Amino acid sequence: MVKEKAYYENINIDNELKLRHQIAKLPAFCKQFFIGIEPTTASRTRIAYAYDLGCFFDYLHDNNPICKKLEIREIPITLLDQLTPMDIEEYLYYLKLYEKDGEVHTNDERGIKRKLASLRTFYNYFFKNELIDTNPAVKVDMPKIHEKAIIRLDVDEVARLLDEVESGESLSGRQQKYHEKTRIRDLALLTLMLGTGIRVSECVGLDLGDVDFKNNGIKVHRKGGAEVIVYFGDEVASALADYMLQRKELVPAEGHTNALFLSMQNRRITVRAVENLVKKYSGLVTSLKKITPHKLRSTYGTSLYRETGDIYLVADVLGHKDVNTTRKHYAAIEDDRRREAAKHVHLRED
Repeated sequence: MVKEKAYYENINIDNELKLRHQIAKLPAFCKQFFIGIEPTTASRTRIAYAYDLGCFFDYLHDNNPICKKLEIREIPITLLDQLTPMDIEEYLYYLKLYEKDGEVHTNDERGIKRKLASLRTFYNYFFKNELIDTNPAVKVDMPKIHEKAIIRLDVDEVARLLDEVESGESLSGRQQKYHEKTRIRDLALLTLMLGTGIRVSECVGLDLGDVDFKNNGIKVHRKGGAEVIVYFGDEVASALADYMLQRKELVPAEGHTNALFLSMQNRRITVRAVENLVKKYSGLVTSLKKITPHKLRSTYGTSLYRETGDIYLVADVLGHKDVNTTRKHYAAIEDDRRREAAKHVHLRED
């Protein structure tokens, strides 16, 4: 009997196949870059680099006089030394709005920043290994990012969301038929995400053996490959225990025996399916906020920070490698705390 692969192992295999397909479209010398960064990057990161570089070389092929004469695969590494910072700035300007294969594409400041970051990493690799003499990408300024408001559920909205999942009263007649079969699973899934702040990919990747009721913990496979134990409270434990009773009665499809959360087809539930159920239930609670699984993660982080005031604890539990990432997301709460300070200082007696 073939041993069932873990979810993240299958994801890595799929990503590697996608990556090799993308590399085959790039100049031949690019392959060395992906081999070189493999030990220090996640498979999803390398795919993102491959797509970004594909966009860059497509642009060069269409707009650079030298590249126009060559197939993309034939573009030599020496071209990197011939490009100037102004060439790269023109490329970034092009990215704001361009047409490809009859379809119009746009990039906001975040998209442009990511593509420049990919290009910098690409150039840095070859410059560091002395395969090129210049590094024009490092001389191009990163675009300024205008921060967006962090959307999260308020305390009362969290309670109403879970109430809706439990009752299903506001669902349509057709939805209620499915709800009878998925209510316990959906409640466990959303309670777990709201009560631990784990990513949706981490949630769907959970196996039965990853849940430890003795210590109220789950083993999570983080981005980048690390395995950590994330602990949960009694509300999460209760919802998971109820689901476990139902899960024991289900017969998983072949290859999905170990999966914790199963779909209606008894296969491991997908990220898209979780996104859809979050959208379905949250739409019953708030029409003004577009709630996604990541917003549930933000909701947890907000609650934890408000209760503890410990940004390092929040960063650790959420799996942020850089505490500044966490600080950026929860700066608004710092403002709330500063507003509170104003109430405690009185200049004159009443």
